Amino acid sequence: MLEVRGLRAGYGSVEILRGIDLDVRAGEIVAVLGSNGVGKSTLNNNLSALYRPFAGSIRFKDEELVGCSSSEIVRRGLIHVPEGRRIFPNLNVRENLELGSLVRGKPNRARNLEHVVGIFPRLKERFGQLAGTLSGGEQQMLAIGRGLMSEPELLILDEPSLGLSPLLVEEMFALVRRINAEGLPVLLMEQNAVQTLAIAHRAYIIENGAVAMQGPAADLARDPELRRNYLGL
Repeated sequence: MLEVRGLRAGYGSVEILRGIDLDVRAGEIVAVLGSNGVGKSTLNNNLSALYRPFAGSIRFKDEELVGCSSSEIVRRGLIHVPEGRRIFPNLNVRENLELGSLVRGKPNRARNLEHVVGIFPRLKERFGQLAGTLSGGEQQMLAIGRGLMSEPELLILDEPSLGLSPLLVEEMFALVRRINAEGLPVLLMEQNAVQTLAIAHRAYIIENGAVAMQGPAADLARDPELRRNYLGL
């Protein structure tokens, strides 16, 4: 579904990504792992056209995305849930969710809303509550729910476990697995390598703006070099 080839990107004259190749197939959870600052968010920002790459190709469902606007990428079904949640704190939960269907999914807004609260029943209990007053875990649920309101064909999740308690981290990864079990492919950017590899089908390890390792997630989780250098085992 997603094919990235030779992607070089950064900010101003500073190159962060140095020739990234990456694929996501239908039905997969694909993990992109790496420490803070290696380029995961830069990759997301270029996939979503928040920035333009210096070079390379991004193809989604066999169509080139480089040169498209962010709204056009959303219309095509590539939906990005950014790091840090980015909810609207002064709007209530229902209003935040409905904004997710502003560009894509508006005709099915009521049905999609029922689908989202079926996955995140806690959000229904807080429909009228200001989003800024939710707990960190609830805000992350809201951010993902808002993404699902856009009827994604591929969902990008950027650090969904960031800032959550260990118990909520477990819950978040279980929810990602549930979303994927319904048939939605997920590109998962994370620092939490152990739990990410436990739910992913395949994974890429980014180091210094390039892919250092890649392969089936289960194989990478057993790889001695990765366990030593990335998992501290």
